[in-house]
Amino acid sequence: MYFSGNYNYLEYTTYTIKIVSKKGDYYMDDHRYDSRWTTEELSKSYLEGVRAAIPLVQTQFDLIVKLVSGLNPDIKTVMDLGCGDGVLGRLILDAFPECHVDFVDFSRPMLDALKTKIESTDRTSIYKLDYSNPDWVNDFNDKSTYDLIISGFSIHHQPDSRKRQLYDELYHLLNHKGLFLHLEHVSSASPALNEIFDDYFIDHLFIYHQSVNPAVDRDEIATKYYNRPDKMENILAPIDIQCQWLRDIGFSDVDCYFKVFELSIFGGRKL
Repeated sequence: MYFSGNYNYLEYTTYTIKIVSKKGDYYMDDHRYDSRWTTEELSKSYLEGVRAAIPLVQTQFDLIVKLVSGLNPDIKTVMDLGCGDGVLGRLILDAFPECHVDFVDFSRPMLDALKTKIESTDRTSIYKLDYSNPDWVNDFNDKSTYDLIISGFSIHHQPDSRKRQLYDELYHLLNHKGLFLHLEHVSSASPALNEIFDDYFIDHLFIYHQSVNPAVDRDEIATKYYNRPDKMENILAPIDIQCQWLRDIGFSDVDCYFKVFELSIFGGRKL
């Protein structure tokens, strides 16, 4: 069920899975916490205080458009999964004027923010669904539906077993030559690199917030970063393991297309 125009909501609940396995030195984390992303406070904090500070965001957007233009330029049907306020879907709408975008998220505050930024037209539909529940795909009767599925900084909140399962579901939602692009927060290769990434991200948060309030203190920004309420919801997985999951499922042209520390773009095509 989706909503377009009148914006009716369909809701699913979350669930928890236990830790199931260890592979080499990489622990499969299969516990999902009840999400704080349904709260107005956290959604607003991210949209207004974090996203604009993400390093190299315009480069990421340019690469996404370049990848779509090169791998599947004639897209007509698009899903923005875990869309938030629809920043990636809106990017695609602007770059590919013939396409229709389905925006999917489970957070009412995020979807409320989305509705303020898009017009209710025949080019957009909005689904309030929780894809942590495998039943979410039941809302899409045609299993080969999309020319492009894009997701940004969302799936890393899922347990690893659910990530792998979800990638398989997305594969079956793609048309022939359909493209999956994933702008995502992935794990560092070592604790030392994680510390460098944290410092790098705090630098960018400080630069952004200082532009808004010159009196802001970097130590204050760092304290908020390390104690942010959503931190426990990050279930980060290595990019090489996630790319291998995609290959095992059947995706072609799988690669890491962009990576700076823990910020990445990866994906593949269904051929």
